[in-house]
Order: sequence, then C-alpha cells, then structure tokens
Amino acid sequence: MFYRFVAFALLLCSIAFATPKLFASNETKPDSANEVQKKVLYLNYVELPKRLIKGELFSVTIRTLSVIKDFEDIEYRLFNAKDVQILNGGIPYRQEKEHAFYDTFWFRATGTHVKLPDIEATLIDYFATPYRKTILRGKRIETIKLNPRKDFCNIIAKDFVIKNYKTTTYDDTHNIIVFVAQAKETFLKDFHLPHAVSQGFESLNDNIDLSRMIYYAVIDKKIENLLFSYFNLEKNDFVTLGIPIIVQEDRVATQSDLKPKDNSKKRFKLFAAAGVIFLGVILLLWRGRYIYIALIVLPAFYIFYLLIPQEKICIKENTKIKILPLENGTVFEITKHPVKLTKIGETKGYVKIELPNKKIGWISNEDLCAR
Repeated sequence: MFYRFVAFALLLCSIAFATPKLFASNETKPDSANEVQKKVLYLNYVELPKRLIKGELFSVTIRTLSVIKDFEDIEYRLFNAKDVQILNGGIPYRQEKEHAFYDTFWFRATGTHVKLPDIEATLIDYFATPYRKTILRGKRIETIKLNPRKDFCNIIAKDFVIKNYKTTTYDDTHNIIVFVAQAKETFLKDFHLPHAVSQGFESLNDNIDLSRMIYYAVIDKKIENLLFSYFNLEKNDFVTLGIPIIVQEDRVATQSDLKPKDNSKKRFKLFAAAGVIFLGVILLLWRGRYIYIALIVLPAFYIFYLLIPQEKICIKENTKIKILPLENGTVFEITKHPVKLTKIGETKGYVKIELPNKKIGWISNEDLCAR
C-alpha cells in the first residue's frame, strides 16, 4: 500500500512539472507576433530650414533606415501639421544611398506658426507583414511675414526672370503688355501687378522646380517702364524687375512669333511708290526710252495692291474674341449677333480680326460663319 502511494505521488509530481512546459509551448505564437511588432524603421531629419517666410515653398529631407533588408517599399502618412500646405500629395522625391532612403518632402508655409506634419512610416514587404509603424514628430520652424513694398508682385522665389515681352496700344489711354516669365521654387499663380488696370494669365504652368507663365496687363500710357519687385530667397531681399514700354503697331498684343503680317508704314509705302512713278514719267518724257515705263507700271500695281480693301469675314453669334491666339486665352469681348469684321491675318487655327473700335483680337476658325 505504501509503495502504491509513493508511485501515485511521483506521477502527480511528474504531471505538475510537465504542465508549465505545456503552457509555455502554447505561447510561442504571441512571442512570434511580438517579434513582428518590433521597430524596424528608424527616421531622422537631415535638412530643415532654420527660418521661413509666409508663402515660401520649402523642402524637408529625412533619412529612413530599415533593419529589414528585403522589402517592397516604405510608405508615409503626413498628419497633424499647422500653417503648412503639403505639396505633391505628400509623396517625396527619393534618393537611395548608404543602405538608407533620403526622402525629400515639399511644403508651403501658409501662416506664421509653422509646425511640420508628423511623419508616419510603414514598411511594406512582399507578404503584407504587419510591421510596427514608426512616427517622426513634426518640428516647429520660426516663420515671419514680409513687410512688402508697394510694387511687390506677391512672388517669393529662388529666381524670377522675364524671358520675352511685347507692348502694343490697347485704346486711347492704355497700352497692353504681354510677357513670358519663369521662376524657380515658387507658384506663379499668385503673381499680381499692383498698378495694372486689368491683368491675367494667358497660360500658366506651375511646378516646384520651374514655373512658367504668359501674362498680360493693361497699363496707363503714361508708364514708360513697368517696374515690380519680388522677394529673392537666395539674396534674402527684394529684387526689382523692369520691362521697358516700347509700343509696337498692333492695337492688341500678340506673341511675336505669331504675327501674321506687318501693315506698318502703309502711307509711307504709298508715297514712295508714287514718287517712283513720278520719277518714271519724268525720265520717260526726258529721254523717251520705253524701258522707263517699268518705273511707272510696277509701282502702280503695288499701289493698287496696297489699296485693295481688306477681306471681310462673317463671325458667329457668341464668338469669344481673345487677346492672344491660345485655347485658354483671355476673352475681352463676345459678339452678341453675327457680324462682319475685317480680317488682318491668321495663324494656325485662328484668325486675326479688327473690331469697329479699332481693337485687334483673335477668333477660332470654328467661329467663322458657314459659307
């Protein structure tokens, strides 16, 4: 009986010692899950601006290092920003070097209390493993507001250049200037001239690296040099740009490469041709040689050509008359009914016309009346 009791006690002890091992084996899956949830990404700032100006475009570069070698991508989520516009949808420009990602994000300061967004990084592998997310907390950056000059055009840029320009008469008291400009690290959609009677974009292409625009402005004829300033980020100061007002003969601006025909100095040409005819008559009467008839006939044909009335064309009702021959060109007048106007030139897809008030504009070929 005693031996049975001892054997039974030994059996109970063996079961008691075996039980913890059984429970330990059942906890291997949670430990494995904890392994997955360990931190696998490390983020830190590489480049941060020390000071910002309200309205400035700026970049922030972070370094992202992964302890996992084989993965598909690193995705970011940006949130909890203040006085900051996130550009490019929060997608960074990426460089890979020294086994790390150097990701550059672009922002715009919209206020004077800038706080960068928190950046949440997630490692994506080929098996959709739920790795732990890493968050880099956004920093605050000192931001100021400019005290602009009176001629400030609302542009804060690394560089701003006028590439081409043309000025023509708009009406009796105003000229119109059209110019092409480009700028670095800014959005030209904010461009505005302080002293223009009317102004706007003929075309606009905004990019962080290089923005480009075609802009028009109606200005007083008394202005001899159109001056305006922008804030240059490299010089940390206002820079003044000037466009000399040199009026050309068209009454509404056109791009120089689209100018169809030069009708200037018509009166001078008529007097010159008449002078040649008069000289031909004198020589013919003096020397009596018929060769001088050519000095009479050819200029006479030229005068006839100059005096031929310009072609009249019919324009449909509700036709939009534009300043420039562009699809998104600025409309300055719309016809209320079908009307016949003088055709003075044409370019690809557009006709140049003169209105009864002597203004010049462009219409699409589709707006011509059916013949």
